Amino acid sequence: LQKEAYPALDELSFKVSTLNLERVRQIKSRLVAISGRVQKVREELEHLLDDDMDMAAMHLSEKLAYRSAAAQSSRFGTEKEASESDDGSVLAFYWHGDDEIEEHEGSEGGNGNGTSMGFPPRINELEGLLEAYFVRVDGALNKLATLREYVDDTEDYINIMLDDKQNQLLQMGVLLSTATLVITCGILVTGVLAMNIHVPLYKAPTVVFWQTTAGVVGGIITLFAVALLLYRKTGILR
Repeated sequence: LQKEAYPALDELSFKVSTLNLERVRQIKSRLVAISGRVQKVREELEHLLDDDMDMAAMHLSEKLAYRSAAAQSSRFGTEKEASESDDGSVLAFYWHGDDEIEEHEGSEGGNGNGTSMGFPPRINELEGLLEAYFVRVDGALNKLATLREYVDDTEDYINIMLDDKQNQLLQMGVLLSTATLVITCGILVTGVLAMNIHVPLYKAPTVVFWQTTAGVVGGIITLFAVALLLYRKTGILR
């Protein structure tokens, strides 16, 4: 996932396209699914490490041997004492049926039940193995979290780019609207002068026509420049 994700995210940062967006969407979906699975495994390992009984129940060979010994002891009516735990008390496990297990802590000699047998669980090796798996899974979860942060950062960068493009389009729209307004003012002046009325300007030499045209165009340009200055002064345009 890392080998596919980082190049795809870099490509999306360089060029925003439908194909790149679809690739990143699929990668993000896989990332969410894998993160959920890894988080679930981490929680299960943490639960096992916190519960010595669950770890003891994972010693299948000892469990099988205990069942055989328990069957023989129930047949001959024998009973074995539970071994002492680290704190000096006796820790015994009594199996009932197939899956249930009880923990009994008391004095040496057991509880007097002639059909039960205790055995000391050796969970140190299993605990070390589970801790190694836990560290590995936790490291994978950290890598996934780092990848998720990279995806989020890329999305934020893309959103900033899109917002900047949108701002540029809005500014262009403002410029076009202003240009349309000032050109309309020039058209209004031209329409007034084009009315079929008798004014001294019509009897003037041809040079006056070009002077009037230059004045109208110059007025349009002046109005447009003044509008741009006002926009920059008020912060509408950069």
